[in-house]
Amino acid sequence: MNTQKPTRNESGFTLVELLIVMSVILILMVLAIPKMQSVIRKANETSAISSLRMLNQMEGQYASEYPQHGFACTLPALGGKVGAAPPSAESAQLINDDLAAGSKSGYTFSITGCAKTTINNVDQYNSYQINAVPNSVGHSGDRGFCTDENAQIHYDPKGGTNCTELLQ
Repeated sequence: MNTQKPTRNESGFTLVELLIVMSVILILMVLAIPKMQSVIRKANETSAISSLRMLNQMEGQYASEYPQHGFACTLPALGGKVGAAPPSAESAQLINDDLAAGSKSGYTFSITGCAKTTINNVDQYNSYQINAVPNSVGHSGDRGFCTDENAQIHYDPKGGTNCTELLQ
């Protein structure tokens, strides 16, 4: 009489082992995702600050190329498709299409507060304010940023356009 027990083929993982591995992965994800979101917000803010610096430079270039108009008071005036037509005061082709449309890296950009003088029926803008606000405060960015013709960048810690703090 044969009293040996039948042997099982023990290749592969058991259900308990798979559940343990999945639990460890889930714990690591719970720890990593908030840090990753913080890194994304910081990267978006850095991109917004860089874009504001570049927009200030392009406003200066626009004013020197079109002195009869002064500064550009809209983002599309600074933008325009390169090669579609010659650059003009309405489409200077100085910035990329995404920024000319007013959106880049989780931030919405706008030019406001333009002051003008009218000379020979032509508006000449002598000041501007450029705003960059997060599309979703706390998700795409935490702070709002503002700059003007003086090229200093200020920020609003609440993500709006009440920019009272000077960016260092």
